Amino acid sequence: MPFEFYSAIDTGRARSNNEDSVALDDDSALAVLADGMGGYNAGEVASSMATSFIKAELGRWLQQAAGNATDPDIRRAMDICVDNANRAIFNAANSNPQYAGMGTTLVVGVFRDQRLLLGHVGDSRGYRLRAGKLLQLTRDHSLLQEQIDAGLITPEQAAFSANKNLVTRAVGVEDTVLLETHLHEVMPGDVYLMCSDGLSDMLDDSTISQVLQGCDSLETAGIALIDAANEAGGKDNIAIILARVLGGAAQQRSWWPFRR
Repeated sequence: MPFEFYSAIDTGRARSNNEDSVALDDDSALAVLADGMGGYNAGEVASSMATSFIKAELGRWLQQAAGNATDPDIRRAMDICVDNANRAIFNAANSNPQYAGMGTTLVVGVFRDQRLLLGHVGDSRGYRLRAGKLLQLTRDHSLLQEQIDAGLITPEQAAFSANKNLVTRAVGVEDTVLLETHLHEVMPGDVYLMCSDGLSDMLDDSTISQVLQGCDSLETAGIALIDAANEAGGKDNIAIILARVLGGAAQQRSWWPFRR
């Protein structure tokens, strides 16, 4: 099943430097997005290390494995590559004082035929637009999400919380990290969005859905999303990756053995 991709990053209106990073490997249908954090310039170092390392290592493995790899094989490869990137960032942070404490969120997607393996760490997100309905595929690793899950605050209250940027899991801040990965069914016409919180904090799901549905091309949609986030305040860097599943009309399956 063929896919088309588009990516973009924007500094936003409140910051002078960009700590977000994206990487695409069209040949292996691999997409990687990261939102860095940490001292002066350290965030952009961490995010750039994560995207470039995973694109190179996982992209090479995917091309070599070709069509012989099973979904569990790819999941293991994703885990290994993210673990290696985590160690590289962690070691750099501990050997260079100006990089101390740096880390990054991460979203990584491997598109293959009728499936998407989507992994994430932190509060950068993955969404799917299908038949006019937007669904958030990832669940934030954040203090806010834990408070919502515990019933301490509502999602509406979370939108105004001062704890928005407190993640509970990140790449590079400890010597190990757990990549949360799920397998999703892919259908022709689907549009997938990966983004940093510079987009999701500025735009609610309804606005994101309206923008995506109001644009004919991925590039137009990407530009419109960034413009809308900046018009809403642009309080952080904005990174997006868009993917569209090409092909004929989708045939609805009567069952799907994995999480949607």
